[in-house]
Parts: sequence; C-alpha cells; structure tokens
Amino acid sequence: MTNQIAIGLALFIVGFFVMDHFVFHLDALTVVLRLIVSTINHMAFWR
Repeated sequence: MTNQIAIGLALFIVGFFVMDHFVFHLDALTVVLRLIVSTINHMAFWR
C-alpha cells in the first residue's frame, strides 16, 4: 500500500463518519465502537 492510497483511504473513512454525523444521522460511529467493544470482550473471554 502506497502512502497515497493510505491517505486516500483514511480521508474516505473520516469523510464517511463526518457525513454520517452531519447528514445521515445514522450514528455509524456508535455502532462501530459497540462492535469493537463486543469483539474485545469476546476475545477476552476466550483468552
């Protein structure tokens, strides 16, 4: 992955969450963070 691709991908992801917050109001960040916490808890259980 080149730096140009990494920067473009990062801008796309940040742009998605900004657009979600101001336009769509779907709370995508909350959903993603809950999934991450759930995954961490699941992994900690099986550790």
